[in-house]
This record gives sequence, structure tokens and C-alpha cells, in this order.
Amino acid sequence: MPIDKSQVKKVAKLSRISLDDNKINSLSKDLDSILTFVEKLNELDTKEIKTLKSIADKTLEARNDIVDDGKIKNDILKNSPEKNEDFFIVPKVIE
Repeated sequence: MPIDKSQVKKVAKLSRISLDDNKINSLSKDLDSILTFVEKLNELDTKEIKTLKSIADKTLEARNDIVDDGKIKNDILKNSPEKNEDFFIVPKVIE
């Protein structure tokens, strides 16, 4: 099923995309090669093929959801120009 220039122009108009003649020629060739490839794929017999759920042969192991502060609070507060105990002090933004 070859894609001609008129079909590309129609799709471009429906998509509200402006294309020049060089782009239309290029796109018609590209779309034609894509559809030719898809037609080849449709010829494959996949009745005996199991569906693939994952490329990895392992299942994900569940881990405990433990809340942890990372023990780096003091290192983070060192980056603040002003701090008050455990918090950053920032200038008021809204008046």
C-alpha cells in the first residue's frame, strides 16, 4: 500500500502541519517504508509465541518501607546561610 503525496498532504492538513514539497516527498517515502515493514511483520506466524511480560527472568523482591532521614540533616543544614535549629530560614516571599 504505497503512500502518495496527496495522502501526506491530507494528513498534514488534518494535523494542521505546514509542509513544503521536499518534506512531503521525504515523508511519503518514509511512511511507505514503515508500512511495508509493518506488512512484513503481519505475515509472521505468532500463534505459538507466548506473550512477553518482562525481559527480565526475575520477579521484583518486595522490601520493607522504612522511613529514614538519612542521618545527613547536619550536612544539609551546613548549606544554609541562615538556620534555626533544624530548619532553613528563608526570606518572606508573600506580603
